Amino acid sequence: MTEAPVAAEQSGQMTHREVLEALSGLLLAMFVAMLSSTVVTNALPRIVTDLDGSQTGYSWVVVATLLTMTATTPVWGKLADLFSKKLLVQSALVIYSAGSLIAGLAPSMEVLIGARAIQGLGVGGLTALVQVVIASMVSPRERGRYSGYIGATFALATVSGPLIGGLIVDTPGLGWRWCFFLGLPVAALAFVVLQKTLHLPVRRREVHVDYLGATLLVAGVSILLVWVSLAGTSFAWGSATSALLVALGLVVVGAAIYVEARVAVEPVVPLRLFRDRTTALATVASVLVGLAMFGSTVYLSQYFQLSRGMTPTMAGLMSVAMVGGLLVSSIVSGRLITRTGRWKRFLLGGMVLVIAGLSLLARIDDTTSLWYVGAGMAVLGLGLGAVMQNLVLSVQNNVAQADLGAASSLVAFFRSMGGSIGVAALGAVLTHQVADGVTAALSRLGIPAGAHRNGTIPDVSSLDEPFRSIFEHAFGEATGHLFLVAVPFAVLALVCVLFIEEVPLRTTILRADEIGPEADPDAAVGRRKG
Repeated sequence: MTEAPVAAEQSGQMTHREVLEALSGLLLAMFVAMLSSTVVTNALPRIVTDLDGSQTGYSWVVVATLLTMTATTPVWGKLADLFSKKLLVQSALVIYSAGSLIAGLAPSMEVLIGARAIQGLGVGGLTALVQVVIASMVSPRERGRYSGYIGATFALATVSGPLIGGLIVDTPGLGWRWCFFLGLPVAALAFVVLQKTLHLPVRRREVHVDYLGATLLVAGVSILLVWVSLAGTSFAWGSATSALLVALGLVVVGAAIYVEARVAVEPVVPLRLFRDRTTALATVASVLVGLAMFGSTVYLSQYFQLSRGMTPTMAGLMSVAMVGGLLVSSIVSGRLITRTGRWKRFLLGGMVLVIAGLSLLARIDDTTSLWYVGAGMAVLGLGLGAVMQNLVLSVQNNVAQADLGAASSLVAFFRSMGGSIGVAALGAVLTHQVADGVTAALSRLGIPAGAHRNGTIPDVSSLDEPFRSIFEHAFGEATGHLFLVAVPFAVLALVCVLFIEEVPLRTTILRADEIGPEADPDAAVGRRKG
């Protein structure tokens, strides 16, 4: 086996204009991938109500995409070493489009969740391959000049997605199904543009894709996700079913770890990378940040619509506070880090802001001032903007060039996995908090509350008093409790960051020990190591 092709070798084959032309198709693909998550955010409460879904179903509409996206990201990256990158990106677009079409026509929550899983397969390919293709077009030294376009695409999808989704849901004659149909013409345009503008050499090498390890890892985590999502509603936490799911999940995860350590020639998750302290701590911090960020913020739209009586459009406008803070923080911290070469202070400051933002939002309920909620979201966004990409940067700066892709995907993989677990786990917490709050309030009024124990999310706007106020108050208090639950995980992430050793950013592609002939050849290829 040979080393992966060096991006710098290909940078001279494309002019700046050719790169921009190809980049236009890639950015359209990236926009579609990001839009799939953001555009549906404010439509979810309406979707779940229309399809007679439950709080568990609400969680799994998000978790299904996160899980399949996370699972397939490293596999797509491996396939890029074997086949045409353009063909793979186009295949991911087709898979995404098929999932979107099924989701838009879904007659039930079960079909919708399945369709979102198919969407996740395509999104996983798009998010992984766009970065690989850009690295194949330009050298690392030149990559910065195009980062502004990527940042602008991220900003556009993140800010416009919730607003577009809210407008679609509120517009007569359209409805939530068009949130899924919206991405189809954009995906088709991206497919055509890539076919016309993207021309890369196909370089093949012998690669052993770790299907067994990937399957076991995803299966084990999926079993645990099913447990945290359904325990307490479909079966008791202390029941035999609960114990069986936990035991089975841990056994399968253990088998995955064994395969990755002893069997796989090129493991999806190379365990040898954890020998580096920075990689190990940054990975743990990424899991905790993903859990706190995805797990708590994904339910904010539900809070604004069900507890505060907002339309989907207004709920989308409220998201601007957090997204604005995130964008400002990421741009400013990135420029300062480039200028100084120091990054740990921004990680520490960002984690402090994340803890502060979560703590502020932990105090919200159905009567909290929207200015206060917006301020808390802005502080949280400022913190996340300084943390997420800089965790990846700390790892990339510390590993060998041959391990760059594996190490980068490792951090992203575990952050997404933490997000999947967080959405499911905190969704279960929200379900129980709302059910308990409603039951207690109805009991004080002498009204039987057993009908709500099935976890169904009501159409709050159609309820009469005092039921409407009871549900609004229950959702408001439960949402604040989610942020309170997320705080300890953010504190643990801060502890991990404290112990990361700061190494000044290097100005060369290779580390000093890679430049000479004494470089360790094991760095180039994953081998069997325990």
